[in-house]
Amino acid sequence: METYKSHPPVAIVAVAALFLWSVITYLNRRWKRYRIARTNQCRPPPALSEWDPFFGLDGIYQRMREAKEHKFLQSSVDRFETYGNTFRARRLATTVFATREPENVKTILSLRFKDYGLGNRIQSFGPLLGHGIFTADGEHWVQSRAMVRPNFVKEQVAHLDSFEELMNDLLALIPADGTTVDLQDLFFGFTIDSATDFLFGHSVHSLKKRRAGLPQSIEAEKDFAEAFNYSQDAIATRARLGKLMYFYRDPKAARCDRICHDLVEQFVEKAVRVRERYSKEDSDSQENHRYLFLDGLARQTGDRTRIRDELLNVLLAGRDTTASLLSNLFFMLAKHPEVWKKLRDEVATLEGRTPTYEQLRNLTYLKYCLNESLRLHPVVPANARFAQTDTILPTGGGPDGKSPILVPKGSVVSYSVFAMHRRKDFFGPDAQEFRPERWADLRPGWEYLPFNGGPRICVGQQYALTEAGYVTTRLAQKFSTLESRDPGPWEESLTLTCCSRNGTKVGLR
Repeated sequence: METYKSHPPVAIVAVAALFLWSVITYLNRRWKRYRIARTNQCRPPPALSEWDPFFGLDGIYQRMREAKEHKFLQSSVDRFETYGNTFRARRLATTVFATREPENVKTILSLRFKDYGLGNRIQSFGPLLGHGIFTADGEHWVQSRAMVRPNFVKEQVAHLDSFEELMNDLLALIPADGTTVDLQDLFFGFTIDSATDFLFGHSVHSLKKRRAGLPQSIEAEKDFAEAFNYSQDAIATRARLGKLMYFYRDPKAARCDRICHDLVEQFVEKAVRVRERYSKEDSDSQENHRYLFLDGLARQTGDRTRIRDELLNVLLAGRDTTASLLSNLFFMLAKHPEVWKKLRDEVATLEGRTPTYEQLRNLTYLKYCLNESLRLHPVVPANARFAQTDTILPTGGGPDGKSPILVPKGSVVSYSVFAMHRRKDFFGPDAQEFRPERWADLRPGWEYLPFNGGPRICVGQQYALTEAGYVTTRLAQKFSTLESRDPGPWEESLTLTCCSRNGTKVGLR
């Protein structure tokens, strides 16, 4: 009689094969990393001391508490002072390298740009911003950047007439008798007006509506401003939670996202109409139009969601970054009357005339003040990149902090511009102080990074500096006295950008 040998079930064989393949893959990956580390003499950086070394849950809780207490940025400086300029931590089984070394920042943003991406940023940013220039990688990001770049060529930025029109609205809302006013609130109105006009060809006229005292319009603007700020705060919370964000639910954030989306719908409609018009016009007539981001966007796509996402991304940049810069600057100027006097003396060389683009560029002390504000309070104070392959940071490892560091694929490298700008070895023993005069001798490289660097460097930095410089100059021409009405020090209000928690309460005469 023929006998049959028993065979193991197919499922067991498959599981065993899968397990064996996983082990071989894991060992092969470890061997490759070992060879990379040995070849480049890599050493690990110091490790952050945490109760939970595997998932870092206590670290996540600590960061959330610091943010709630408005001490997130200063606490990051304290950690660097304790552990060194580069250290590592664990976040839900992911290795995080934190650094404030210029060479490391230069490497991830420029020298090894292709080794890094935005990772899961779309999960935390997406509910508000969708897929746009600040959330996209690859070809989508290239297209977004190509659309917005023509807006910021010198010929576009150098036209200051629109700023002067808005200055009339701004000045009308500032009491000249020393009555306390929150300039931060007005600066955010100014920049949303200028950004919507510059980028979309149609201003929302928030300052004009305030001057006219239209209750419904003013309330709508207030609703949008509060919603936009809250939505950004929710983004920051999701980013700090990492993978725990999937357990985070905030119905208010969802409502605020809808308010923001509703505001840009008017521009979505305009883009759709522009697209229809361009399809009927000949190419010669199209060339005669001043370039607008909205027009460039309309030529690229008719997808309403894509249009909305791109508009929100550039609106965030145009509104928040310059308004935050102005708010932080005037908070410090009001605390330092000697700096305000020196700035006014320089502006007096214009003899009361509105400045031209070239004249603004030649106001040296104004430039020092802007640089010092961006150094002390960078508008985007922290950022991160995700390693898309096994790669290396040039410094920060070993007991002396000078050896290269192996960065495994899937790791996160976070870099703190805020902490880097406070390094005493770069900016002097008084690096925590507001002193514009230090810029007479400074010629910084990657240690000063207010507008990012590498391929993703901010395309609108000259526009932001020009707008901030123009507003500062015109206010210095108008008001001889600038008094602080905030008895306390500057405190952080940190979402995606950073401004003063208590506003910029001042009195002007």
